[in-house]
Amino acid sequence: MGKIPVKIKAVQYALSPYQQKVMPGLWKDLPGKLTHKVTENWISASLLLTPLVGVYSYVQWYQNKEKLEHRF
Repeated sequence: MGKIPVKIKAVQYALSPYQQKVMPGLWKDLPGKLTHKVTENWISASLLLTPLVGVYSYVQWYQNKEKLEHRF
C-alpha cells in the first residue's frame, strides 16, 4: 500500500515586540494580594520573617558596637 503525504500545519505562538500587556493581572492590586496572602498564612509568614528581622537587627547592633568600641 502506498502512503499519501499529508501536509501538517504547525501553529507557532510568539509575543509581539509591541505587545505591552504580557502579564497584566500579575501587578494589578498587588498590595491587596500580598495582604490577603499574609493574613491567610500569618503563621508561616511570622516563622519566615522573625528570624530574618532578628538576624538583621543583631547585625546592625554588632556593627554599631564595633564602630564605637574604640571609645571605651
